[in-house]
Amino acid sequence: MSDLDQIDRSLLRLLQEDGRRTTLDLAGRVGLSPTGTSQRVKRLFRDGFITAVRAVLDPRKVGRGTLVFIEVRLDHTAPHVFDRFAEAVAKAPEVLECHMVVGGFDYLVKARIADMAVFQDFLQRVILPLPGVRETHTFASIADVKPNALLPV
Repeated sequence: MSDLDQIDRSLLRLLQEDGRRTTLDLAGRVGLSPTGTSQRVKRLFRDGFITAVRAVLDPRKVGRGTLVFIEVRLDHTAPHVFDRFAEAVAKAPEVLECHMVVGGFDYLVKARIADMAVFQDFLQRVILPLPGVRETHTFASIADVKPNALLPV
């Protein structure tokens, strides 16, 4: 972060809010020329501060209105079990995120499904057959309090 000046930070905030902003709009907001702004944005991509620009979809409109978090405990913790689990979970399109965690379980899986009526199928078809799964605990979200939060910069 020390490589970023106030203009870079402003550009990152503005692009997080709306990745479709034009260079002209960004330039006006940060007080630079369009050429200078374009060069800075290109540098932020090149240096890895910005890794992608994508659309944020409404999950309900694309048939994924239910958000679930699943704690997964593996039958034993060994590198080959972790590797097999990670490879398998990466192939599941319903899974949005999967984090190896420290604590009472091994992984926290964040998934979007159509609704709770299809949850049992998802659990039996996708999660339980994953390599090494011993136990799961599921939490269904009933309200998105702070979804898609922007990173503070």
